[in-house]
Amino acid sequence: MRILSVASEIYPLIKTGGLADVAGALPPALSRMGMEVKTLVPGYPRLMEKAGPAVPIHDFGTLLGVPARLLSAKAGELDLLILDAPGLYDRQGGPYLDTDGKDYSDNWHRFAAFSLAGALIAGGAFTEFVPDLVHAHDWQAALVPAYMKYRGIEKPSVLTIHNLAFQGQFSPEIFSRLELPPHAYSVDGVEYYGGVGFLKAGLQSAWALTTVSPTYAKEIRTPAFGMGLDGLISTRSDHLHGIVNGIDIEDWNPETDPHLGTQFSIRNLKARVANRRLIEGRFSLDADDAPLFIVVSRLTDQKGLDIVASVVPELVEMGAKLAVLGTGDPGLEHWFLTLAGVHEGRIGVQLTYDEALAHVMQGGADAILIPSRFEPCGLTQLYAQHYGTIPVVARTGGLADTVIDANSAALAAGVATGIQFPPDNGFALVEAIQRLVEFKANPKLWTAMQRQGMRLDVSWNRSAAEYASLFASLVSE
Repeated sequence: MRILSVASEIYPLIKTGGLADVAGALPPALSRMGMEVKTLVPGYPRLMEKAGPAVPIHDFGTLLGVPARLLSAKAGELDLLILDAPGLYDRQGGPYLDTDGKDYSDNWHRFAAFSLAGALIAGGAFTEFVPDLVHAHDWQAALVPAYMKYRGIEKPSVLTIHNLAFQGQFSPEIFSRLELPPHAYSVDGVEYYGGVGFLKAGLQSAWALTTVSPTYAKEIRTPAFGMGLDGLISTRSDHLHGIVNGIDIEDWNPETDPHLGTQFSIRNLKARVANRRLIEGRFSLDADDAPLFIVVSRLTDQKGLDIVASVVPELVEMGAKLAVLGTGDPGLEHWFLTLAGVHEGRIGVQLTYDEALAHVMQGGADAILIPSRFEPCGLTQLYAQHYGTIPVVARTGGLADTVIDANSAALAAGVATGIQFPPDNGFALVEAIQRLVEFKANPKLWTAMQRQGMRLDVSWNRSAAEYASLFASLVSE
């Protein structure tokens, strides 16, 4: 089976969030199951530099009025098809934001052309690789199924929702430039509240929909989590599948991880102490054995980091420490910096994205705080469990699906891997932190929880098998 994956970012070449991790890890996992997978990605300068030598394989002429061609490249286990369209992607900013942190004004153009390229490849434009199925990711690729539908390309398409909050909504004026038939601008097509909705179009057009955890698949059918699309998603619930993400256990392996100060295994957890000392040094924290909490996240209200900031005094009063790594809302950044100044030695903050430091933090901390108000899946709790760090998570989305709460029954059965608490609740977070501190004071129980988390299969093996089964069923239709 030939699969075309279409993703606007892909680890390790270009990353802004969990989408890149999935786009980078799922294709190799499917390839190991005997599928031929190629991933279409935009030709951002940074991606093309990292991808190495690329060979021109097809000339589109123009896509939505912009000269474009297709390049082929190999990056590790990834087989890439790069959309080389300098007029759309040759920019100094990030994939979606300019150097001032603002959305590119032509993002609709950049990702409509990207989606059109995916549809044309699905239709056989590049004869050496004609896929049996197309797998599109998030709003940036969500027009692929719509272009396929309206151009009569009768092939299975799957759209994966990584975060429903990002929908790709644009003004109605752009419709005339999308090269879609007039009847596509309808409630059953790309029209969305008087404008054009990229994600909405994909939800309407794709043969099947997936999202990144079973609980999130249920949540997005409700007004509370549906972001205005719950009605449409509910009508397509028979085609919706919740499949939990995995992680790349070669990149995230505590026994071989080159980023760690000291590597360790489930049999040698004491070696984690050296990584703990590195964290304390990087964040100017006191070098002691007090419970060490970490946050590795975008600093946004969706992630619940305002709740964490509000309970810092209670955390410090319990004798614990906190290291925060991430960037985001300027108000939250300032709040955490202020807290670090007030609680020197107990609160440390690094306002940056640092992949290597994130590995060290997972390899040396006692616990990670993930208080998201909603979380489609989340990967940091999977990294944490695999590295012996106990996740303290809000009971929502994929967090609820992947962390086994240390209640009395789970503790008695020896299956607990973390702590869950009700989302959007500072009092509940304080209670969860207190539970963690108490567990840490019981070495036997603590070590058992660490080891249980490390035993979990958080690889892509099971999840990739679910995708493979879904793909096979669609192709057989």
